[in-house]
Amino acid sequence: MRGLVVLVTLVCFASAQHQALIDYLERRLLAIEDRISLWHEQTARYASELRELKQQMVVDRVERELDYLETQNGAQPCVDVDDKLIEQQVTLVKEKQKAKYSKLSDCSDMISSIKAMKILKRVGGPKGMWTKDTGRGSGKVFIFNGTDEDTIHEFSSIQDFARSLGMSLSKNLKLPSAWKGTGHVVLNNYAYYINQVEEMMVVKYDMKNGSVTDSAVFPVQDHLPVYGLTPETVMDLAVDEEGLWAIYATRQNERYISMAKMDANSLDIEQMWETNCQRENAEAAFVICGTLYVVYNTKQPGRSRIQCVFDVNDMVTNEEAPLVYFPKRYGAHSSLKYNPQEQLLYAWDDGYQILYKLIMKKKLEI
Repeated sequence: MRGLVVLVTLVCFASAQHQALIDYLERRLLAIEDRISLWHEQTARYASELRELKQQMVVDRVERELDYLETQNGAQPCVDVDDKLIEQQVTLVKEKQKAKYSKLSDCSDMISSIKAMKILKRVGGPKGMWTKDTGRGSGKVFIFNGTDEDTIHEFSSIQDFARSLGMSLSKNLKLPSAWKGTGHVVLNNYAYYINQVEEMMVVKYDMKNGSVTDSAVFPVQDHLPVYGLTPETVMDLAVDEEGLWAIYATRQNERYISMAKMDANSLDIEQMWETNCQRENAEAAFVICGTLYVVYNTKQPGRSRIQCVFDVNDMVTNEEAPLVYFPKRYGAHSSLKYNPQEQLLYAWDDGYQILYKLIMKKKLEI
């Protein structure tokens, strides 16, 4: 009987210890859950504060740039300022007053790598530009052969261009003035090209009606060739998911490349940036989702690489940019034109017309 009492006592003691352990573990789990909940709240708050800080930094930066542009683009003594330039300056002042450029683009793609390269054919001289119309629904291909010509070769499709003997299957479009360099684009059946006689002009040409729709003096003085290895290109135009861009360089900031967002309809300048990308050893550039990619010649035979990026939304830095090499085989790229509908680069390399298929990834927002 006494042994039974001892056994019951031991069982009760063990049960009490077990219950105490369960209570302790429950308290620990509740404490851990509270800490996790607090950590989530703090993380969300910190992320929100970082986004607000980033937006404020962008706004402050835009205000400084617009202040700079206002002082730089004021009326110049002994210089004739046309109406288009005055309209551009008024537009800049209005945008400064609105201070609305907290984020220029909602596009969030960036290059991950080059998936494939296809050499389509070889036609024309060592330098030139070829592209498909970057607007939706058009399959036409356009050849700008040379750096100082006035005739565009239009093909109804890339297949016609590939099987054509030289330019035999093309339709010739004669421009009212010669283009300068290789920095042209085609968007929605309009050719945008650079003409330079005394001033740097951006010309918008309606290829359907065969007439100039608009033209504008680019409001920057003392232009320099934008790429060190392609001196004929005094300004490069680009099209991405957000529209029309200008890539240029000036003597005031001669070591580095600058860029501007343009209105494709009116040719007004919407905003301008000075980048950290050097002109020296640069051969070409293009824009994707508001990010400028500058391609440089490397010391490795037959290869170029993206060596500098500049994102207008401050979402991509050089440290975060992928290491992308171009499997180039000939000379230097005289032009690289991005087609946002196909995510292809149209390259001109020593007279060879090349297509680069891109693999994209999402930008990592800070």
